[in-house]
Amino acid sequence: MTGLFDGVFDHGPVAGLTDDTAWLQALLDVEAALARALADTGSLPPERAESIAAACAADRYDPAELGRAAAGGANPVIPLVGELTARVRETDPEAARHVHRGATSQDVMDTGAMLLAQRAGGALRSELRALADHLRDLAATHRTTPMPGRTLLQQALPTTFGAVAAGWANGLSEAADQLDHVLRGRLAVQFGGAVGTLASLGPDGPAVTAALAARLRLAEPVLPWHTERGRIAELAAVLGRICGAVGTAAQDIVLLAQTEVGELVEEGGPGVGGSSTMPHKRNPVAAVSALACARQAPGLVANLFAAQIQEHQRAAGSWHAEWLPLTDLLRRTGSAVAWLRTSAARLRVDTGRMRANLDATGGLALSERVTTDLAPELGRMDAHSLVTDACREAAGSGRDLVEVLTERLDGVRDRERIRGLLDPAGYLGSAAAFTDRVTGAGTGRTGRAEPTDSEEGVRTPHER
Repeated sequence: MTGLFDGVFDHGPVAGLTDDTAWLQALLDVEAALARALADTGSLPPERAESIAAACAADRYDPAELGRAAAGGANPVIPLVGELTARVRETDPEAARHVHRGATSQDVMDTGAMLLAQRAGGALRSELRALADHLRDLAATHRTTPMPGRTLLQQALPTTFGAVAAGWANGLSEAADQLDHVLRGRLAVQFGGAVGTLASLGPDGPAVTAALAARLRLAEPVLPWHTERGRIAELAAVLGRICGAVGTAAQDIVLLAQTEVGELVEEGGPGVGGSSTMPHKRNPVAAVSALACARQAPGLVANLFAAQIQEHQRAAGSWHAEWLPLTDLLRRTGSAVAWLRTSAARLRVDTGRMRANLDATGGLALSERVTTDLAPELGRMDAHSLVTDACREAAGSGRDLVEVLTERLDGVRDRERIRGLLDPAGYLGSAAAFTDRVTGAGTGRTGRAEPTDSEEGVRTPHER
């Protein structure tokens, strides 16, 4: 069933990897892997383990019914284990005695969350890499395209659209690298039993933990982390960073697409970007949607950070408080990235409008360059004062700054020299060089990250 807001907030591949069915399958995958880990360590005959694993298919269970039953024990694992045991008993009564052996509900929930993050995170990382690559291509195309640089929402010195797009790409690429670090080493199995001692398994506890981690391709922790929630916090932090990088790019696109600015346009098909009342509207809806998703991240990250403070060996409420914010944060982050990919694919860059907006200041935005040129002869303070007065006169009278400066600098600089100093294309600093650092131009590097072993090894929900 599709919710009223899912079209905006559950966009892209991550949504399907974090829904109720995905969660349920992750929990069942933990139970199947636990049974096999017991067999791997000689604690359970392999055929008994396979009987348990055969019953661990999400389509055999009703998430809504399990959710209702969860109220009795404050988590959905308790009723799930009951149903799983009953199903195994139908085919292998002996195996049913070993379902969930040695584990507590939190072990399954936490490890399931790690699997969910692994699967959703793998898709998210792929989306991020593809988005960063697209933006690098955009940056390379517009390496020397001048446009107004803006500080405090006002025109400042000129920059290039290549440098702007390179900045977006670099932020997203660095966030993807941090996500990769978390996916590779910080997603760990949780297996501690009632109070983190695995007492019910006797001396076999550590060996079963190692086998379980190997089965699930998750890290083996030094010890159970029931109330040490640093791994969840690290995951939340990197998702928050991704949303920050996405939101920055999306907000820039929205601002540059304003009617009065018009330097970027999202070009969609019929019905894309329209208004319910104004036929002329061409709203940058993909960037708007990306921004809407990204803006939800700070609150969700804060909830997960607050939940780190937990009591004794098992928390009373704080652990439970993580489930929905973590799920929502994964989904909103995935949606934000997917929407920004859509926006980037639709973008049309209006280079003429960029130049027109630069020229609209009448050269005022290049006043710093004139000051710098005059400083060796007049001294910096005198040059600054002269140019400031000229800018004030030009702005107040509506006269062209070239004319005003030509009069004030008669015999010091001629009209053509002043006109050249006020040409935005001649004052772009190292914008092209910085863009090249991101795109890899002239370095023999592509600027694109190669897939890591962990990217190639991320498992799908169906690999059990």
